[in-house]
Amino acid sequence: MRRIARGGYHNVTVTSAAKKAEQERNKIVAQNRAASYNYDLLDKFEAGIVLVGTEVKSLRDGKGSLREAYAEIRAGEPWLVNCHIPEYQPGGPRNHDPLRKRKLLLNRREIDKLEVATQQKGMTIVPLKIYFRDGMAKCELAVARGKKFHDRREAERRKEAKREADEAMYRFRRR
Repeated sequence: MRRIARGGYHNVTVTSAAKKAEQERNKIVAQNRAASYNYDLLDKFEAGIVLVGTEVKSLRDGKGSLREAYAEIRAGEPWLVNCHIPEYQPGGPRNHDPLRKRKLLLNRREIDKLEVATQQKGMTIVPLKIYFRDGMAKCELAVARGKKFHDRREAERRKEAKREADEAMYRFRRR
C-alpha cells in the first residue's frame, strides 16, 4: 500500500507484471476443449504426471495433445493413455515414445473414488488439461458421462439462448 497526500491508505492494484508471473506459474500446455461438449463433467481431480526429460522439454515448448486421451485405473494405479506428446527434436536417440502410457500421481482416496465412479455404466475418466504449476507438470482429470446426440443439441440450444439473453441485457443497459 502507498500513502496518499490527504491521509489514509490506498490499495495499489495488481500490476500487469504480477499477472503475467501468475500466468507463467500456471501455464496451460494442452487442453481438451471437446470434453465439455462430448461429456457431462461431474467431478474434477488434479494429478501429477510421471514424465521423462524429453517429454518435459516438449511440453514446455507448448506441444502436446489430449484429443483422443483418456485415463484408466489398472492394478490400483491410474494411467494416462493416448496422450500425444511429440518427440523433442534435439533429444536425439534418448527421445521418448510419443503415445506411451504415463503414470498419474494421486492420493489413494482419490484413486479409490475414481475406481468406484468408473465401475458405473457409462462413466469414464477424461483428461481436461495439462499444465505446469510451480514447475511441476499436472493433469486435470474429470469423471464424465458421455452425452447422447440429443443432449448435445439441447446444451447447444441452452448456450445460444443464454448468449442472446446476455446480449439483450447488455443492449438494454446501454440505453
